[in-house]
Amino acid sequence: MAAASTYLSECARATAPGESRFRIRAAIAPARAARVIALDERAEGVANRLAGRGWRHARFYTNRSGRGPGPVGSGPGGSGPGGELLLRELDGPFVRLEEVLTDTDVVVVLATEDGGRAAASAIGRLCGRKGITTAGVVLGDGFEAGDAVAALRPYARVLLLSADESDVFELLTALRV
Repeated sequence: MAAASTYLSECARATAPGESRFRIRAAIAPARAARVIALDERAEGVANRLAGRGWRHARFYTNRSGRGPGPVGSGPGGSGPGGELLLRELDGPFVRLEEVLTDTDVVVVLATEDGGRAAASAIGRLCGRKGITTAGVVLGDGFEAGDAVAALRPYARVLLLSADESDVFELLTALRV
């Protein structure tokens, strides 16, 4: 039989009164105002499933460029006057990218294919100019979205290639949205 150890565990030492001076007393930062933008049809399905989880500080959008006409009065393929990118809030109206990014802390871009490369570049450039943290999540088993990855790479602080859409949920949770 081994003798009992007289050393305190790390947990016991951390709760000792003398260690309290090392505790962080600052409040945890509030949740971030997040925007999740799906670049293609399969990514839109992921965004719809995620939106159903009831995030308090996230809004979900889809890129309609290159997938049929945009709203009345817009340019071809989901671009507005002057070629600006128009996004559609899930089950909502079309909105200019500039408006989507107003008062936004973090943008998560979802892609499953290359169809949204131009939109990914536009989103990344504007987020970069505004100092908005950008994360890219490319879902798939192969290289169906190689161009989307290339478009996001210069702008995304986090670029996650995954075959599991639950990773997007984990990312949003980690970002406190």
